[in-house]
Amino acid sequence: MLYPSIDKILTKVDSKYMLVHVISKRSKQMLEHNHFQMKEEEYHNKKELGRALEEVDRGLVTVVKK
Repeated sequence: MLYPSIDKILTKVDSKYMLVHVISKRSKQMLEHNHFQMKEEEYHNKKELGRALEEVDRGLVTVVKK
């Protein structure tokens, strides 16, 4: 089962398309710069996509509409 739940995150992001865009950008940043906003042991997921979802869920990544 995916942690955190997509339904829970969609309360913070308007659409699934926007969520995919934000998560993909954040996970690429993690891979390229090795920059994480939480300590390594605080993440439930091992991969960057899951970790990006966790950051959005905790409010560490915000979505700004232009």
